Amino acid sequence: MENYKKTKIVEKPCPQPFTNLPPDIIEMKVKDGSKIRNLMGYAISKMELDSVRQILFTGSGKAVSKTITCVEIMKRRLKELHQITKVLFKQIEEIWEPIVPEAGLDALTVKRNIPAICVLLSKDALDPQEPGYQGPGIVVMVSSKGPCSCPFLLHYNAQRCVLK
Repeated sequence: MENYKKTKIVEKPCPQPFTNLPPDIIEMKVKDGSKIRNLMGYAISKMELDSVRQILFTGSGKAVSKTITCVEIMKRRLKELHQITKVLFKQIEEIWEPIVPEAGLDALTVKRNIPAICVLLSKDALDPQEPGYQGPGIVVMVSSKGPCSCPFLLHYNAQRCVLK
């Protein structure tokens, strides 16, 4: 590939994995260079409004982990959010042109499948039978001796949760 340079990247559109979304849904398109602080400031301010019931986070490639981080921050800040996660692949085409056109080399087209994630967060209940569904979690409290999912936990015992 030392005789080629990448001249163009074409991202093929992929179908939206969620159907029946409102047309005015807020979609947070997370990119590799996006600042989490900026994304979360906007997303949380919108979700705190009573009129906004759902938000969609999308990211692909190197931005998948940043997308998941944003979703987890959102779920921690705003309790009782329902979540549906869809994992898919986006296809991109890279066009490589020869550095020296007189060398007789042809242009190359490289097709790549990159991972992508779409996460729908909703204040309203979603279909629990939908693949990728996560309901609002139980509050986990941690004592100095270990974790427990008992919401009234004041002390953790190896055999059981003990209320003080």
